[in-house]
Amino acid sequence: MSTNTAELDRLTQRWERFRTGRNTSLAGPHGWLTLTSFQWLPTSPSPLAGVPGLWGFEGTTASLTAAVEDHLTLVSTGEPVIGTITADLVDEESLNWVSAGSVVVELGVRANRYMIRTRDSESPTLVNFAGVPVFDYNPELVVTGTFTPYSAPRAEVIKTANPEVAGRAVLVGEVSFELFGVQYSLAAEEGSLGSLVVAFRDASNDDTTSHWRKVELTRPRPDGSVVVDFNRSINYPSAFTDYGTCPAPVIQNRLPLAIEAGERDPR
Repeated sequence: MSTNTAELDRLTQRWERFRTGRNTSLAGPHGWLTLTSFQWLPTSPSPLAGVPGLWGFEGTTASLTAAVEDHLTLVSTGEPVIGTITADLVDEESLNWVSAGSVVVELGVRANRYMIRTRDSESPTLVNFAGVPVFDYNPELVVTGTFTPYSAPRAEVIKTANPEVAGRAVLVGEVSFELFGVQYSLAAEEGSLGSLVVAFRDASNDDTTSHWRKVELTRPRPDGSVVVDFNRSINYPSAFTDYGTCPAPVIQNRLPLAIEAGERDPR
């Protein structure tokens, strides 16, 4: 991508606004930077490490039994939890269920098993956060590609950041593009408002970047063309925490070159 100085300044400023929004989003009081634990629920009410109350599940229903001295409140209403409460979720659903002080307990279902994660607004990862480290903006890593949709979406079983949790990707087509004189093709999932999301690995992973990243592309134009801007590559939450269950890219989405653009490894 050839750019003059004025155009480069405009694109860089636009990217910097994107970065500001991204860092602000990550710094939420109970967001991804606040995860401090992950535990599976037992099949009978039992105590768990680091959280008050007795936790368990039966069938498709999770339960929590708490006493006054546990000082737990419902996130949705602020009412104290005294006695037993229940919730029913399906796979991949999550609910910020109860809180105690600075900690919110997220209830979720992963791999058809109930789990909880604690989100602490006083976690060191959040308190010490000063923005995700990034590479400098590089206009050579902005290319125009072509989106070719599949005749029907394709579901594929994938790995996740948690070895006990299998994932599922629903692929809607492939994005083909040329980078440094070589043609590549990556499978894409549908994003919000018609955009495309591509999860990918590249040769920089586990060196200057995290284990894998993703990039959201513009909505394809009527002719199928789409902008692929690797400067907007971002980390999954599992780059910041050991308690993520983030989806891994499908096997074919591995680039043999180092994409040193976008977010670096924050750890």
